[in-house]
Amino acid sequence: MTDSPIGVVIATRNRADRLARTLRRLTELPERPRVLVVDNASTDHTRTMVPVLFPQVRLLALPANRGAAARNRGVAELDTPYVAFSDDDSWWEPGSLAKAAELFRTHPRLGLVAARTLVGPEEEPDPLNEVMAASPLGPAEDLPGPQVLGFLACASVVRRTAFLDAGGFHPLLFIGAEETLLAYDLSARGWGLSHCPEVVAHHHPDPAPRSGRGALQLRNELLTCWLRRPLPLAARRTLALAAGARRDPVSGQALRGALARLPTALLARRPLPPYVEEAARLLEGQPVP
Repeated sequence: MTDSPIGVVIATRNRADRLARTLRRLTELPERPRVLVVDNASTDHTRTMVPVLFPQVRLLALPANRGAAARNRGVAELDTPYVAFSDDDSWWEPGSLAKAAELFRTHPRLGLVAARTLVGPEEEPDPLNEVMAASPLGPAEDLPGPQVLGFLACASVVRRTAFLDAGGFHPLLFIGAEETLLAYDLSARGWGLSHCPEVVAHHHPDPAPRSGRGALQLRNELLTCWLRRPLPLAARRTLALAAGARRDPVSGQALRGALARLPTALLARRPLPPYVEEAARLLEGQPVP
């Protein structure tokens, strides 16, 4: 058993071969993090592959696919003070998890580290890196990098207590653009989120597009608005998506999905505190009242 202060949670489904590559990378890290795979009811050989090839990795087999919320189960199961997320196609640069742990130790309000992401065998910088580095929210004296209200899940490290305090990834969204809502909820609870480029994640996604992902992202962006943003803004964005749906099948699919989940979203609605709403508007380039 490792005594590393950081664990790694991977939520996966039916991608055993890619997962094996990721686990090889993670189990070779000098930090020797505890690694927990949360399997979203895979029907391939994931559940036999992990214990055979990686006996040091813990496998939590879920009876149903929980999407991004499977990560919540992983965080709850670990007892490390900090938890890094990987997908089955991403891993961490050696030494980066140790750097993240030190950042958390020296910045008590820090709730989430948004890492620098390098994509594919060519190690191309993810465009989100530049966006986060230039965040209009700027720095804060008690945080190690630019403040952000968004991140890439597979390139993030959280303080476990902050993640649990915020409620983790919302189950209503399932998968796709789930990070923004968690960023809102962490900020609303007073936790800071910083882009820290000295912490590096590698992401090697399948070049083939995932069917339906665009509609899921549009759906979840709208649901996030209904869950946390002002009602007039949510209504305007719903009308805009409806207008797009007249000519775009992806928008139509997203709209139908959002409307089906809207009653649940309204029951779970919790508007952002004014300072977080102001930050969200600033990031979107909207007028701040």
